[in-house]
Amino acid sequence: MIKVFIADDHAVVRKGVEQIFAETPDIRVVGEAGTGQDVLDAAKKPNFDVLILDISMPVRGGMDVLTELKRMGVRFPVLILSIHPEDQYGVRAVKSGAAGYITKESIPEELVIAVRKVASGGKYASPELVERLMRTVSGDQEPLHASLSNREFQVLRMIGSGMSVTEIAKELALSPKTVSSFRSRILDKMHLRNNADIIRYVVKAELAD
Repeated sequence: MIKVFIADDHAVVRKGVEQIFAETPDIRVVGEAGTGQDVLDAAKKPNFDVLILDISMPVRGGMDVLTELKRMGVRFPVLILSIHPEDQYGVRAVKSGAAGYITKESIPEELVIAVRKVASGGKYASPELVERLMRTVSGDQEPLHASLSNREFQVLRMIGSGMSVTEIAKELALSPKTVSSFRSRILDKMHLRNNADIIRYVVKAELAD
């Protein structure tokens, strides 16, 4: 029996995933969380085999949780289940320690296959994501935002969606000064001049929600 823990800030999503596994004899949901911090608390004494984790969650986002879980040295695999397309977070999530990445648009059968694959010690990725990972390994040219840290990438997308430094700081529970520092690093790494450049880049690269 594969024991699964679901982490998503939407109760309807958690219920939907639980319903999918209710019809699968070898997979059972044993716990759930609505915030990133709740996930980290549960990970201290895990009673599950696989963590299904969303990217966009309050308190601690999915990418932050991935980084912290890696630091904690947890042994259970993490399968990302996200609304974000693979080309936005797929490679980044795998590099951060995820055992697999699947979008919420996938059919239920694909989620079941993915859980079984990572539970057995394997990795799960679509052919498109595998291709992107191979390009990264082979040293092929990557987009400018690939050089950003997970937090910088998050701030880039938020600035690109029109949010102010103050709004971002409140959303991420950071100080405006810290957010401004991230903004400065983004401009420097990507050779951009101002927020207008960031917005144009985000729109052109289709990184906005």
